[in-house]
Amino acid sequence: MSRTPQAIAPAPRTVIAAALLDATLVVIFAALGRSSHSRDATALGLLETAWPFLAGLAIMWLIVRAWRAPGDVIRTGVPIWSGTVLFGMLLRALTGAGTAFSFVLVTITVLCLFLVGWRLISTLIRRRRA
Repeated sequence: MSRTPQAIAPAPRTVIAAALLDATLVVIFAALGRSSHSRDATALGLLETAWPFLAGLAIMWLIVRAWRAPGDVIRTGVPIWSGTVLFGMLLRALTGAGTAFSFVLVTITVLCLFLVGWRLISTLIRRRRA
């Protein structure tokens, strides 16, 4: 009877850093959107724009159990990205905020670059060092 080695759990600081990076990138996405539409650069305005996507991000972290492999592109990054977009847009629609097709496309693209992109870069760096 052979045993397969258990995956090593990431350090708590790695999980916290990944969660904070994801949240920061969602806030940056919201700030860029507000800036490109000449919206007020207030903390409340930024929160108003970011909260649906931050909520979607939190939901997806729980659904995919992102703390198990926060840097994994396929198991974690892709579901977090797609779910953040989906839940963010649903919450925007439910609260009467805009969900224009062009906004959805920009959201899909930018959040993919942000939420999957850092994981891909991290994976490439780790592989290169190994």
